[in-house]
Parts: sequence; structure tokens; C-alpha cells
Amino acid sequence: MSTKEIVKISDLSVWYGEKEALADVNISFYADDFVGIIGPNGGGKSSLVKAIVGLVPHSGSIEIAKEVADGGIGYMPQQNLFDKEFPISVEDLVLSGLQHSRGLFSRYTRTDKEKVKATLEELGIAELAKRCVGELSGGQLQRALLGRAIISEPKLLILDEPANFVDNRFENELYTLLGELNKRMAIIMVSHDVGTIATVVKNVVCVNRTVHRHPTAELTPELLAGYHCPIQILSHGPVPHTVLAHHCEKIEN
Repeated sequence: MSTKEIVKISDLSVWYGEKEALADVNISFYADDFVGIIGPNGGGKSSLVKAIVGLVPHSGSIEIAKEVADGGIGYMPQQNLFDKEFPISVEDLVLSGLQHSRGLFSRYTRTDKEKVKATLEELGIAELAKRCVGELSGGQLQRALLGRAIISEPKLLILDEPANFVDNRFENELYTLLGELNKRMAIIMVSHDVGTIATVVKNVVCVNRTVHRHPTAELTPELLAGYHCPIQILSHGPVPHTVLAHHCEKIEN
């Protein structure tokens, strides 16, 4: 693992009204990370990544390395948060990922549009450039949203449940693509599908109000119980990735 720290979180807490979603979180992320964020529903997975990109109020501190802040963080929210009725083409959706570097009212250049073309080709959807996003399948829309997140060549890419609403074939293609992207950017990926992501990420972070970083993707029931995120496992001892059950649940007192 790289020792270059790009995000340092100290004493982070996130509240929604009277509910504390995250409590006293201390964790760092590094330049070559490919981290899977796992945990129970309502445990704070999305709150953690939203805090990093500045979408939720919080206490504590989040320090982001200058090269990451300057280039912007690539962020792909859950697909169900995107309005498919919004009248925008795939080309313009991906182009909007450059707003951070261009400013809200700046005009896009020929170079910008060439970047869009190259990004769409990398994602295998160049033929959909002029298509309205409302006409896309779930997998096609995920590719377009990923294009918007990576077009600025960020040093950090954050994905919130990227495999939702897609079929198994596209899910496999997505994870292969993310492996390639990880060669040039750090990736933080939220997922409920522990069994699948454990085969592709380098290590995992268990989130259940508090946060625990595990140095590999190899997990045991004992480790997860200690992290307050037990997972049903089909065998004993060190667990092959493929036999991890596909859900987390809270420890019962």
C-alpha cells in the first residue's frame, strides 16, 4: 500500500437531526487505494463518502491532499438519485464533469469535447453520445455517470453502490474497468454486495456508525464481529472471497 496519504479524517461525526450516523471516525485513505466500504443498511456508508465530497454537514476534520482537491474528486452517486427525466444527452452529461475545473459559466473547448469522446470510447458507449439519458438502460446510464466522474482525471474516485440496477454481465465489466482505473486513481467504493467486491478491492472498511479499516479483503467471522459488522459465512476459518454472504447485519446486544 502506498504511504502517500490523500484523505485524512479525524474525529468525524455526522448527524441527521437527533440521529448520529457516524461517531468519532478516524481513518486515512492513500494514493493507490481500492477500498470497499461495507456495512449494514443505515450504518453510515453513504454518509462517510458524502462527508468526504462535502455533501453533508459534519463535525471533526477532513483533510484532502492538494493534488486531489485541485483536480476535484470524481463522485458517482447512487443511480436512484439521478433524475432520468432531465433533458440532457450522454455527451453533455459527461461534459458536465468538467465544471469543477471550468467554472459554472465557462464555455467548453474543443479539447474538452475531445476528452468526452475519448471517455465514451473507453467506457464502450461512444455510439450513445447524442442519446438522451432517459432512453438509456441501467447499465448504459451507469457508464455515462461513471464517465462524468472520471473525465477530469481525478486522483480520487468515489462510487456509491455502482452495481445497483445493472445486470451481471455489466457488473463484471464494471469491476474490470475499475481495476484499470485504479492504476491511475484511488478508488473508494460503497457496496452491499460483500461477496463480489471482496474479489476486486484491495481492502475493506467496515462502517456501522464507527469505522474499522481492514488491511486486506480477506475476512473472518471473528474479525467482522470485532468490527461490529458480522457477515454470514458458509465455511470456517479464513474465508475465500466467493463464499462471503451478500449482506451485513448489526450485532445484537
